[in-house]
Amino acid sequence: MKKIICITGAGSGFGEAAAYKFSANNYDLIIAGRRKDRLEKLKKAIEEKYGNQVYLLQLDVQNRSAVFNAFNALPEQWKKIDILLNNAGLALGRDHFQDASLDDWDRMIDTNLKGLLYVSKAVLPFMIENKKGHIINIGSTAGKQVYEKGNVYCASKHAVQAISEGMRIDLLQHKIKVTVIHPGAAETEFSLVRLKQDAEEAKKVYEGFEPLHADDIADVIFYTASLPAHVCINELEMTCLAQANAYYLYKGQ
Repeated sequence: MKKIICITGAGSGFGEAAAYKFSANNYDLIIAGRRKDRLEKLKKAIEEKYGNQVYLLQLDVQNRSAVFNAFNALPEQWKKIDILLNNAGLALGRDHFQDASLDDWDRMIDTNLKGLLYVSKAVLPFMIENKKGHIINIGSTAGKQVYEKGNVYCASKHAVQAISEGMRIDLLQHKIKVTVIHPGAAETEFSLVRLKQDAEEAKKVYEGFEPLHADDIADVIFYTASLPAHVCINELEMTCLAQANAYYLYKGQ
C-alpha cells in the first residue's frame, strides 16, 4: 500500500481539504467522521479522481468505546498508519462565562480534548510497532490567547497545545513526530456551528477581510508532513493577513 493518513473530522472543512491534498500526493486515506453521507461522497470523489484507496470510519470521537473498537477492527494493512491528523473539533456558543451552556462546554471538551486523546491512544500502538509516525493536532489561535466569550473553547485549545507538548516528549523514544498547527480565522462551517446554524450571523464573522480558507490549512498540514524524516515542525501558528492573533483583527478596505 501507499503511505496512509488517518483524518478525523474528514466530512468538511480542514479535514475534507486535507483529504484531497494528501490524495493528490499519492496517499491512501482513512477518513473518520460522524456524517456517513459526507464521508461516502468524499470517498467516491477521491477514488474516482485519484484512484487511491479510502477506508471509511463512521464514528463520533467523543465515544471512547466506538473509537477503540473501530481502530482495533481495522484490517491489518490499514493499521500501518503513517500520519494521524487530529482535526475533529468545534466551538459552541459565544457567551460570557456566567451565561454559557453546560452542554456546550461538555461537547467542546469531549470533542476537542477527549476525542483527540482517544483517537491518539487508539492509533499509537500501530505507530510504535511500526517504529515511525507523525501526529498532527489542529489547535487554534484560541489556544495561544484567551478572548472575551471564548472561555472553555479557548481552554480546550490551550489543552491541545499542552497535550501536543507532552506527546512530543513522551514519544521521542519511539521516533514519532508531533506537530500542532494553530489556524486563525478560517471560513468553513466553524462559525455556523458555533452560532447554532445562524447563517446570517455566521456570514458577518468574515465580512470586511479575506479569511483563511480550508485549502490554506491543508497546504500547511501537508508541508509539515512532507519534510525529511529527521525534521519536525513542533508548532505552527497561521493567520490571514488581516489578523495578528486571536483578538486583533482588522476589518477594512
